[in-house]
Amino acid sequence: MPTPDTPAPWPTVSTEPALDCRILQVERVRARAPRDGREHTFFRLRSTDWINVIPLTDNEEVVMVRQWRHGTRAVTLEIPGGMVDPGEDPETAGRRETREETGYEAGAWTHLGTVEPNPALFDNHCHTYLARGAHCVGGVQNEGAEETHVVLVPLTEIPARIRSGEIAHALVIAAFHWLHLHGEVA
Repeated sequence: MPTPDTPAPWPTVSTEPALDCRILQVERVRARAPRDGREHTFFRLRSTDWINVIPLTDNEEVVMVRQWRHGTRAVTLEIPGGMVDPGEDPETAGRRETREETGYEAGAWTHLGTVEPNPALFDNHCHTYLARGAHCVGGVQNEGAEETHVVLVPLTEIPARIRSGEIAHALVIAAFHWLHLHGEVA
């Protein structure tokens, strides 16, 4: 039941597939405005959940990756992350993505928090983990069109790199905010 400070849900009139983009599906949604009953068309992006991992070495270095991003047409500095595969839990996905993108594994895993990447458009969540004791166990195992280069960044440098814009990926910044909320230095 809506209250004066909470809007009512918009009843869905219809939903139909609009486009399948492999990593996400676009749906055309007709919904009715509760205020006046008028119907409106929206587009929803359906995607599996995502994960982000802050792998931290015993020397308090964050295992990060540089990679080319086609959306911004630039090389970014990010933490390992990716999509949760069907039937996979987020921590398992985080372990897999960290190993593939960095060649590192870690012993102690802590779930730091979960965000909605963009609830205006997406229906998924992004789970963030801290992976302590990260250590190199082999080479990077990129597949397909992915290419990552490992960079070790002292944890104490993360805030300055965010302020300078070197770290600009919103979900990576959210991950470091979760770390901060858990009492870590970043």
